[in-house]
Amino acid sequence: MNIEVCYTPQAYHLFHKDDAIVVVIDVLRATSAIVTAFFNGVSKMVPVSTVEEAREYQLNGFMAAAERNGEVIEGFELSNSPFGYMNNKVKGKTIAISTTNGTQAIEVSKKASKILIGSFLNLDVLCEYLIAQNKDVILLCAGWKNKFNLEDTLFAGAVVEKLSNEVGTDITCDSAIASKHLYSIAKQDLYSFLANSSHRNRLAKLDLERDVKYCLTPNQCPVLPMMEGKYLIKL
Repeated sequence: MNIEVCYTPQAYHLFHKDDAIVVVIDVLRATSAIVTAFFNGVSKMVPVSTVEEAREYQLNGFMAAAERNGEVIEGFELSNSPFGYMNNKVKGKTIAISTTNGTQAIEVSKKASKILIGSFLNLDVLCEYLIAQNKDVILLCAGWKNKFNLEDTLFAGAVVEKLSNEVGTDITCDSAIASKHLYSIAKQDLYSFLANSSHRNRLAKLDLERDVKYCLTPNQCPVLPMMEGKYLIKL
């Protein structure tokens, strides 16, 4: 098992392998919201790149979520806040979703043989699945508008640590080594470690600290979303 970490979607083409499993990571908050949605009974989700695509699904009778720069787009009942999916109204539904970073990362990796959704909320079940598959893994961080961010890198480091400890794989990718080291420093208190990070502060200004704390708490939603065609489904 070869494990690599890609820090931004823009760099994904440098990492792509036809037979590798890609794990898309957008801790604050898209992949955390997706995992939460499936834990609360969503049937399928359709990740789309643009707000216009999400609006088209909405006009065709689907539930739809759209977020840009941390805020819900006017006219949509859902965004990428996990708390929006913690109710019965989403159960059994198919929801289209478009976000600033997370759905863009899904889009650039669409030619991968398998795409999984990762967050701290489903850390253990994700790692258990990857170990069982025993294939190369690319951990794709959504970042912030194609720039590096801390929270996605920390999650990638958590996955690298778990996989290397369980499988005994030597990590040779420098970005994976760096992610693992960063996580080892931060893991005792992720929330405090991210105190000065750009996106935590961006969300704090929007009064979304509750979202941040939730998204950094491991293993609350032991489900594993996976792309199947144009849909995300629960594995």
